[in-house]
Amino acid sequence: MSAIEFYDRFNSVTSLLNAFAFNLTKNRDDAQDLYQETAFRAIKNREKFTPGTNFKAWLMTIMKNIFINDYRKRVKRNTIMDATDNNYFINSGSRTVVNEGGANILIDELTNMIDALDDGFKIPFLMHYQGYKYHEIADQMELPLGTVKSRIFFARKELKKNIEVRYPLETNLAV
Repeated sequence: MSAIEFYDRFNSVTSLLNAFAFNLTKNRDDAQDLYQETAFRAIKNREKFTPGTNFKAWLMTIMKNIFINDYRKRVKRNTIMDATDNNYFINSGSRTVVNEGGANILIDELTNMIDALDDGFKIPFLMHYQGYKYHEIADQMELPLGTVKSRIFFARKELKKNIEVRYPLETNLAV
């Protein structure tokens, strides 16, 4: 098939190709882009067309394959890989609002539990939590090292017991 014959046949099915492109895309601009891409690829690969076969079907197959490939690219580009347990974050948009309300409540409850400890246990525990070494706490409180260690141990034990009472097994936090 000569180039002139090819262009004549192509021009004869232009309106059908435009209608098919619009039917696929449902958008005038996208349909025009699809038509132009189809025309480009058909002209570029005209030597691959086998004379005696259905020319219109060949062009529509090219168009359909371009549409499918573009659709797959768009879907792949818009897919978000999310490793969270639930899919809430997939639909949350580009801006996320951090809500630390639950954590603040837990911290407040833990602070209240610590405040409820006897001062003999609370003070060494808080000093240790703030980074003081056992011997520094012993020197400052003028207590033997073993007493400081045991008071911190008993403070942890009491806090653990209070947490287990407040939050039964399934949400138990180890201190």
